[in-house]
Amino acid sequence: MQDAGVGGVSVGGGVDCDVLVIGGGIVGLSTAHALSSLAPGTRVTVLEKESGPARHQTGRNSGVIHSGIYYRPGSLKARFAVRGAAEMVKFCTEHGIPHEVTGKLIVATDRSELPRLHSLVQRGRENGIPVRELGPAQIAEYEPEISGLAAIHVGTTGIVDYGRVAAQLAESSGAEIVYGAEVDLISRRPSAVAVRTTSGRVVRARALVNCAGLQCDRIARLAGDDPGMRIIPFRGEYHDLARPSLVRGLVYPVPDPAFPFLGVHLTRGIGGGVHVGPNAVPALAREGYRWSTVRPRDLGTELAWPGSWRMAARHWRYGAGEIHRSLSKAAFTEAVRRLLPGVTEADLTPAEAGVRAQAVLRDGTLVDDFLIREAPRTVHVLNAPSPAATASLPIGREIATRALRVLRSA
Repeated sequence: MQDAGVGGVSVGGGVDCDVLVIGGGIVGLSTAHALSSLAPGTRVTVLEKESGPARHQTGRNSGVIHSGIYYRPGSLKARFAVRGAAEMVKFCTEHGIPHEVTGKLIVATDRSELPRLHSLVQRGRENGIPVRELGPAQIAEYEPEISGLAAIHVGTTGIVDYGRVAAQLAESSGAEIVYGAEVDLISRRPSAVAVRTTSGRVVRARALVNCAGLQCDRIARLAGDDPGMRIIPFRGEYHDLARPSLVRGLVYPVPDPAFPFLGVHLTRGIGGGVHVGPNAVPALAREGYRWSTVRPRDLGTELAWPGSWRMAARHWRYGAGEIHRSLSKAAFTEAVRRLLPGVTEADLTPAEAGVRAQAVLRDGTLVDDFLIREAPRTVHVLNAPSPAATASLPIGREIATRALRVLRSA
């Protein structure tokens, strides 16, 4: 027997839910939240292998609401970041989540960086972002301890605790959220998708959404799909600044366009402390938050993927520098001193690290935009790089729209 359903989506019998989301990070929870808004009455279940939400990428980043200035005009990252920053501020205001629109400086410390800085000004304006160009004296008005030849001030950047945002999305979504539910088997049939967890629980759904982050390529393969990429984990190592008074807000270097990381930056958080970092070093496990964490299965997957070797051949100089700064506090401090000359090694205390789930193609390309692919009864989110947290509300709607299309076409 079938029910006509709500929101244009029919609800079939013989299933436990309409949409099953794998992954309880901010993207998966935003998708569940969007489904409840776009199609009220849709039954949604979220499976998360950890004991609570946002335990990996979402809960281990610098907490920045990105403006979208870095991203190619017209790209998903640019569109979703600009829209997402405004929506994130609105969401936090409505739900009483502490946040602040601080603005930030992007600072050129070498003449070779000036053309890239000017390109960012143009890119920001094309993306509709308010940007102000600054000389050395104007930099000092914002950040007296920061040294630079030139800078731009980006007014729409902010800060927030994304763990709090994820918890609120979980509460507001109306979905059934199951923690401690690691997936080990997926069986896809013409009428439904059945997913089994390691505890033996089986959940049947009319559509599956893979938002598994660090494990997303494995989930795709469990579903019988070739994702055409592999997740190569990069650990971002942070330090806390012992003298937070040295930095008033957010200060970033000019990024290297050849590598999809923003470089070591200074971020004053909601609690008043200042985070310094991250660097980007290859992790020896997908959840490898220390050098000492080595998982042979994860390492074997990385080494077996041809794209890993091609990426290494292309970017080994950059990577060697990142590893050097990881292993040498003096080298890390020297990198920070380019922006903040007054900092010393004693000012930097190791803080909690994060791991970025970087999608790498077979030819060694580091995927720089959101990568979403559809398969029968399934939507796979295979790359959700920064600014995924900032863009989580619009990206959640995009994924939810695709999932609803799967339901309607079934």
